Amino acid sequence: MKKSTSCILIIALSLILIFSFAGCGGPQEEGGANRLEDILARGYIEVIMEPYFAPFEFIDPAKSGDEQYVGCDVEIAKAIAEDLGVELRIIPLEFSAVLAGITEGKYDLAISALSYTPARAENMEMSDGYYISEAGDGYGMLIREEDLDKYTDAASFAEAVLVAQSGSIQEMFINTQIPEYKELKLVSASTDGYLMVSEGKADAAAVAIETAMLYADANPGVTVAESFRFKEDGTTNSTRIGIPKGELELTEKVNEIIAKLMDEGKIIEWYNEYAEYASTLGI
Repeated sequence: MKKSTSCILIIALSLILIFSFAGCGGPQEEGGANRLEDILARGYIEVIMEPYFAPFEFIDPAKSGDEQYVGCDVEIAKAIAEDLGVELRIIPLEFSAVLAGITEGKYDLAISALSYTPARAENMEMSDGYYISEAGDGYGMLIREEDLDKYTDAASFAEAVLVAQSGSIQEMFINTQIPEYKELKLVSASTDGYLMVSEGKADAAAVAIETAMLYADANPGVTVAESFRFKEDGTTNSTRIGIPKGELELTEKVNEIIAKLMDEGKIIEWYNEYAEYASTLGI
């Protein structure tokens, strides 16, 4: 009889605990039916970025805290938060962690100069494109000025030590379009690749040309290979926002805000503003 009573008490206590913990979920469980409703319910939005890619996102050494993160993408993040009426929380991560964080649904948005790739589109929602280079420069190789005549086509990199940001579209281009190379080094930030070329630790860095030229202008001795460009199929030349897979309501809202900002000319205005600002900082 005592054993039966004990079992009943254990079952009763278990049921109490189950129902007690049922209402103790995190922010998403307390929100609505989708991530957009969750963001509105919790009152903040978490945006991840790799802040070493001027003029999209970079660090102003004269500032601290959240104010140190500046750039075109930072302004877009602020505009999205303002439109939603929530607090913006910027979380700086390495680029590979940005991709993983949004793919795994740990964060709300990845605003980090993401280009479209089929693999990314399979693992995350991607917003409409919000920036396309006016110069149409695309992607190429940052090299030392003394090597301008040496690197002229894909085959010329056969004996070169190459560098690219891990997880980037530039890494994909090297793997698919450079038939042979001596070594490929992967770095967490594109600026690390630029520096390796400058210091002779690598022969060429796969780069977004428009951004790399900002670095070259501020750092004599390096330049972009004049006659070499990676081939693009037309889908990779626009910058987009990454959103957790299946969050269609949030994607629709982000696209709505992007369209408004583009109609107002804000995004190109911010891009040019921060390109000039990064130049004054020597970034």
